[in-house]
Amino acid sequence: MLFKEIALSGLLCLSSVSAHPSHDLTEEIAERKQFLSSIKRSDLSHCAVKLKARGISNRNVARREAAFHKARTIRGITKRDLDTVLATNHNATSQGYTLNTDASTLFNGNSSCILTPEVTQGPYYVGGEWIRSNLVEDQEGIPTLIDYQVIDVDTCEPVTNVYLEMWHCNSTGVYSGIVAQGNGDSSDGSNLNRTWLRGIQKTDVDGVAQFETLFPGHYTSRATHIHLMVHTNATLYVNGTLGNNVSSSHVGQAFFDQDLISAVELTSPYNTNTQEITTNADDGILSEESDSGVDPFHQYTLLGNDITDGVFAWLAFGINTTQLSTVTPAAYYYAEGGVANENSGGMGGGSGGPGGAPPSGSGRPSGSPPSASATLS
Repeated sequence: MLFKEIALSGLLCLSSVSAHPSHDLTEEIAERKQFLSSIKRSDLSHCAVKLKARGISNRNVARREAAFHKARTIRGITKRDLDTVLATNHNATSQGYTLNTDASTLFNGNSSCILTPEVTQGPYYVGGEWIRSNLVEDQEGIPTLIDYQVIDVDTCEPVTNVYLEMWHCNSTGVYSGIVAQGNGDSSDGSNLNRTWLRGIQKTDVDGVAQFETLFPGHYTSRATHIHLMVHTNATLYVNGTLGNNVSSSHVGQAFFDQDLISAVELTSPYNTNTQEITTNADDGILSEESDSGVDPFHQYTLLGNDITDGVFAWLAFGINTTQLSTVTPAAYYYAEGGVANENSGGMGGGSGGPGGAPPSGSGRPSGSPPSASATLS
């Protein structure tokens, strides 16, 4: 197995000033920059000895290796050809990885920075999504399996029994659940009722949540990314959602190596996206935070010889469990469907999309989560 290694890192919710139409992040950028200059810890290096002593590091290796092999088996991928892999742009020579590299080298390690809470959670957050591991639904793209691990940056203990939520755009740069200028066809009000590429998982005894999704696409002014939110104060409803009354969280975004993004963008349907591509190097906030010692990238490997076989990615990050922030969704998802939040300000959903109060008697979605083609568990 040949791996492309990216510095394992923590996360920050990063957005450029003009990332979303009608959403000005100038003040938020200034506040985030001030926060970065004031944090006492920017990595989890002080946790390495404790995590290893408690057996968590070894379990990380075993869990990630098992998930990787399971994903390959499901897709009928039996081996990877070394000559083919060495001919691709995976920096194999500099990394020194071969098909025989031990799993403990490939899957070990912890993040280099903390998941910093931020002022806003981005303009396309939807409250009331499903608890589920498979987020794909009817979307097309590169299969992507992700193993996330949450660590308390102060105690170095796994953050267990909290809900990790993730959401991202599809292969052509559109978010489900939101009707807004700049997010696909703003005249299509039915997008408010869509839920693909959004979901929530509860962390286990090692602070881990796994998701099966698709590699995110791009949209104008933003580098390719995945949104993450850790809910430390939430209630699970019997219908499999957290409802719409989530009041606290930790928020961030995770990024991918540019070589991987470029390879994905050559495939269908990513190559049909006509929006301008913004590289990691041109994402102003990502660049600023990198200068502050923050390196918010996934580690990853291809599941097979070709990018279309899929990607397995993993990321461990630290959070401050005492930090709370208010969640202001751009829209809510109820049993009757989606409703834009008129009080979300610049958080999306207000331009070109319907708004109004939640349907009468609606506090959360109902029924079963949308069907998915496969799951991790």
